[in-house]
Parts: sequence; structure tokens; C-alpha cells
Amino acid sequence: MRPMPPAFEQSPIGLGRVTIAWIGLYSEPSFGSKRLAWIWRDELLTLLSSERADDGPNHNPLWFRTPNGYVHSGCIQTVRWNPQKPETYIREGGSLFEVCVPYSRSYSRPDPTSTPYYRLYYESTAWVEEIVQGADGRTWYGLLDDILKVRYFARAEHFRRVPYSELTPISPDVPKNEKRIEVDLTQQELRAFESGRLVFRTRISSGIPNTEPGVNGIPTITPSGVFVVDRKFPLRHMGNCHLTSNLFAYELPGVPWVSFFHSYGMAFHGTYWHSDFGRPLSHGCINMRNQDAKWLYRWALPLIAPTEMSAVGLGTRVHIY
Repeated sequence: MRPMPPAFEQSPIGLGRVTIAWIGLYSEPSFGSKRLAWIWRDELLTLLSSERADDGPNHNPLWFRTPNGYVHSGCIQTVRWNPQKPETYIREGGSLFEVCVPYSRSYSRPDPTSTPYYRLYYESTAWVEEIVQGADGRTWYGLLDDILKVRYFARAEHFRRVPYSELTPISPDVPKNEKRIEVDLTQQELRAFESGRLVFRTRISSGIPNTEPGVNGIPTITPSGVFVVDRKFPLRHMGNCHLTSNLFAYELPGVPWVSFFHSYGMAFHGTYWHSDFGRPLSHGCINMRNQDAKWLYRWALPLIAPTEMSAVGLGTRVHIY
């Protein structure tokens, strides 16, 4: 008799998308084990289980087991395939949506043969302004780029409308001076307090500690000091802000749940291009898991209505050290 096929201890935990040019597939959850293959950007992997490896790395020892080997979690975005029934109505001024598939290609027109633009990634956000019938007979959404103020198009079933119930403020009755955000750069940790009581805690990735000005004239190190959240956006196009189909260009459309606290443009925001929290990786901002950034966006002041693309005002105090 042939031996029974290996049985997995549990159901797969989901899909993972490779977020950088390439990663290694290893025989064990260790960079020191045998490398079995290279896996390229945007390939999707079945994640069978997660393991915390003794070999680390210390800041993030989480690895994923796949049917063919192990991958480190730092450059894997966990994703879902959750296509939606297209909406039939968009309010005047537009509405907030979220990408609900691993990625969706955008185009200059509602036509898959037109000029391609960005890939829009899982849990990034988009401002939908119109519903149109595409050249392929399918329903497409017209998306507004919040920085360039141009419209491009993507397949409607790849987006879910963010319901107002997910955007209601958290602890709105707590006075402004009783809310406080602390960022510990040494521990790479964010903590939120209400009246001195810890109510939220999470790992982050702050700016790469380089004090030399970059190409934009701004150092990548996250500044220390006392600040306030003064602008909030449900999405922001970050990077060089060019229209392009180049997957390796420094373009980050639809960065979700953005809370600015510095005049140089530093902000708390969600992150879909890495999951390697616990070490500095950003250009000065505070990278957070998308759900963590969404919690902070709802909790911190100033308040922002679900129908608004921005809010301005002196809000929650931020202490970075």
C-alpha cells in the first residue's frame, strides 16, 4: 500500500501576495536553511500555517508554511479573493471603496485594451466617482486620484464599498486633551491613551534613521518631539505621484487611513507593501497594519465624516521619542 498523503494540521489560513521584487522559499523557517526557489512580485501563495521561528529575525520571527516550503512574513501581504456585486448608485461627490481582491489593474479608460496604470492592492482605498459600462460589457468604476486630480478606471467587482458603520468615531466623548498617542522609536511601538489609560498598542515601522535630506529635501528619519494630528484622509497617493504602469516605480496610490502630524508630510497610515513591522523601513512616516491604522484614524481627532475626503484641525497630541 502506498503511504497516506500528508495531512495538514489545519485549514489554510489564506493567501499571501509577494510585495517586493523577489523573496526566497526555504526548506525550514530560517534564512539559514536551504533555499528552494525564488518567488516573484505579486505571486500568490497558499499559506497553510504560521510559525514563530527560534532563528528569528528578532524583530519579526513570523514565518508562513506553504505547500512547497517556508517564506518569511515580512514581504508577504495576507490577502483575500472577495469580489463584490457592482454598486448601482454613487452619491454626488463620490464614495469610499476598498480593494477586495489581491490586486486590480487600473486603466486610462474603462477598457482592458486602453493604457494601463497602477496595480491597486488589497485593502488600499479608492474614491469612486462614477459607474460606467466598460468596453468589455462589464461594470467599471471611475476612480479619482486625490493628488493628480485625474480619473482612471478599474473593474467594479474588485472593490467593496466601505460602510459608514466601519467609519464611526471611536471614543468621541473623550475630551481632546485626554487622548494621547506615543511612539517609541526604540521599541518600534505605538501606544494610545485615554485619560492616562492604555487603550491601544501595536508594532510599527518608523522612518529609516538617515538625517541627510533625500531627493525631496526631507530626511527619512522620523522626527522626535511633540506634535498634533492636524489632517486626516481616508486615502492618499504617496510617492512621486506620476501616472505609470511600472510596478517598480515609487508610486503608492490609495494609501489607507492617513493621519498627518508633521509639516514635512509625516503621517500614521496603513501599509500594503510590507508586513515587516518592528524595524524602521519608511521614508519618515509611521507604517502600520491597515486595520491598526484604521483604528487610529477613527479614534484620533480631528473627526472626519464618512462622506469627506479630508479633515483639517488641531487634534490629538502625538509624542515621539
